[in-house]
Amino acid sequence: MEENGIPELTLEQLEELCERAEQAARKYVLSKIPKNKVATLDVAVEAEGTKPLTVNVEVAVVLSPLMKDFEVEVLTKKATERAFAQIEEYVRETTCKSTKS
Repeated sequence: MEENGIPELTLEQLEELCERAEQAARKYVLSKIPKNKVATLDVAVEAEGTKPLTVNVEVAVVLSPLMKDFEVEVLTKKATERAFAQIEEYVRETTCKSTKS
């Protein structure tokens, strides 16, 4: 069942999509802040439905008190953007593979 060229994703593909998005957000945060300065890093990615597919990404970061002047809101926003960019890339890859089958 394809609509607008986007295939319906399997459960395994949805899990892969969520994992890749989570990894992208974590990688971004840890590329900007040393791991020892991060007190808490929580990334939650949830995918629901198939047509339409709805994906929610939440990134929560608590930094060491030594990082008091760092703008956490900007960091979490950009990490979320990275996660969604990864989601879009994965869907494009999956779409290309399904059209070759």
